[in-house]
Amino acid sequence: MGTKEQPRLVVFRSSRFIYAQLVNDEEGKVLASASDLSLKKGTKIEKASKTGQEIAKKAKNQDIQKIVFDRAGYQYHGRVQALAEAARKGGLKF
Repeated sequence: MGTKEQPRLVVFRSSRFIYAQLVNDEEGKVLASASDLSLKKGTKIEKASKTGQEIAKKAKNQDIQKIVFDRAGYQYHGRVQALAEAARKGGLKF
């Protein structure tokens, strides 16, 4: 459950793309989102890493440092892990 101070980082992974959203569950609002739809070059893992960097950057612009990570049932490896590690390097704390 995400709050305004500590939103939930939701990950959705399709066969081609990966999406990330910061959600405030108390108000039912999406605070920020990022995806790899516009990225043309790179492997899926590289694109997921860039998506993690982008969501971390958007979170910092809103003064968000702590989050709750919601991997939505996906195993923590591959693209999901790359996104999470890039978000951590971007300054987010899980």
